[in-house]
Amino acid sequence: MTPDLIGSSPKFRALMTEVERVAPVDSAVLIQGETGTGKEVIARAIHEASPRRHNRFIALNCAAIPSALLESELFGHERGAFTGACTQTKGRLQMADGGTLFLDEIGDMPLELQPKLLRALQEREFERLGSTQTVRVNARVVAATNQDLEQLVSKKLFRVDLFYRLNVIPICLPPLRERVQDIPLLTEFFVAKFAACFNKPIDLIPDEVMAALKAHDWPGNIRELQNLIERAVLFSPGSVLRLPLDMKQTVKQTSESASRTLADAEREHILETLSQTNWLIGGQDGAANRLGLPRTTLIYKMRKLGIEMRRSRRVRVIRQLTDEHCHAAASC
Repeated sequence: MTPDLIGSSPKFRALMTEVERVAPVDSAVLIQGETGTGKEVIARAIHEASPRRHNRFIALNCAAIPSALLESELFGHERGAFTGACTQTKGRLQMADGGTLFLDEIGDMPLELQPKLLRALQEREFERLGSTQTVRVNARVVAATNQDLEQLVSKKLFRVDLFYRLNVIPICLPPLRERVQDIPLLTEFFVAKFAACFNKPIDLIPDEVMAALKAHDWPGNIRELQNLIERAVLFSPGSVLRLPLDMKQTVKQTSESASRTLADAEREHILETLSQTNWLIGGQDGAANRLGLPRTTLIYKMRKLGIEMRRSRRVRVIRQLTDEHCHAAASC
């Protein structure tokens, strides 16, 4: 079992359903998602659930190989094609014949190489670097990127025809902050993994630690969580999991930022409602009624959020309170 295939949240279950649907067909798949969301693991899951699972899964990171060498890595080369090419070499596309070719970080593929890849995908044939002989190949292509390919297309940094050729079946991976329900399962998996790796039993994950993990926004997603748990297991003084100091500070800053954001949103909403009611607070047409709050609660919130009224508005509120008091006394 891999961490990227652990979860029970609705978004995770929907993702697994999508993998099961696309696996049996040979259509190209484009996996998009933030860094650390597990794009290669999902590509492998598609391969393992497909009829091609008995053949090879070949991965190529388009961002990790210099542009000058990427064509050779992808299509192969003939002996003497360039300095240092001593033998004929198969490329990754030919290695994946009958199986699956995973093109990671496809958005970083040089523009000049994209037409050759497009032809290979459409015609299922290509020529090695330095050769005129056509090689036929039957490989399913799964591509992945953390970039916005449509934006790259609009900037003419990615070919529109290649984009549509790859984007036959789009899959978007949810970030970890949208899978909060899965964090406890992932945490337990990583704790068990690294506890065994370091021969250091961890018997308890305190509630406050789990709450802090669930409160964090995880910009690095599952990879960030994995790295954090590795440090936590390594440096926890006993059998109880403790968060590293830098993580505690990050969680505190995240919580404070979230609190400020909610307060700002509430303040803006109250101000907008007050403006619509001409700063009338109580009564049928007042802001409190529109907000579904008791008048006293709204006044308390206004003070807490620093919403101050001008003198004329204060007079209006005092008169309103006085009128209500007099009306109540007359009723008695």
